[in-house]
Amino acid sequence: MLTIHCLAYSRAIRLIWLMEDLGQPYTVVTYDRTASFRAPDSLAKVHPLSKSPVIEDGDTMIAESATCLRYISDQYGDTQHRPSPGTAEAVHHEELLDYVESSFAEVAMGVLLPVLKSEEAGDEAKRAMAQHLDYLTQNLREQGLLFGDTATLADIQFSYILANLAAIGALEDAPRVARYWTDLQKQPGYQAAVAKVGPMAPSF
Repeated sequence: MLTIHCLAYSRAIRLIWLMEDLGQPYTVVTYDRTASFRAPDSLAKVHPLSKSPVIEDGDTMIAESATCLRYISDQYGDTQHRPSPGTAEAVHHEELLDYVESSFAEVAMGVLLPVLKSEEAGDEAKRAMAQHLDYLTQNLREQGLLFGDTATLADIQFSYILANLAAIGALEDAPRVARYWTDLQKQPGYQAAVAKVGPMAPSF
């Protein structure tokens, strides 16, 4: 049975969402953050970089959320969380799935990290964030999620960062993205994951 190592307020909650959607059995090992909001020493025994998520499936151990999402989807023959193979939408989906952590997350950290230090983000960080929120807006439909009404892997991947940006009020000037985040929270898998291990973002 697949095991998910889940640090509180971490990207690992995305994987629980996917497993809940798939209705597959799994186990969760939870880890509380330290007083300084870091991963505890116990997580370093699972992964040398104290990564979360980490999944274990038999002798296979994987970190990095996009890789984990793809692995789970492939392992369980999932067809509902990706556009049809061979289509332009499928290629665009894979691009967005990787964009979340390769580009979007770095810019988001520019406005999130100052908040953790009780500081305000600089103007350059705010401009970069606005540019990426505009880009995300351009990729959204008028209604619903990225590719329809059902969450794809890319939607699930976006959820964690959007949760944190919403928590600091960073989506107030991006109404379509804010509505997208609201729609993500209505997804049954999201609600089941949060009920099981707690919210994706702390209260700042």
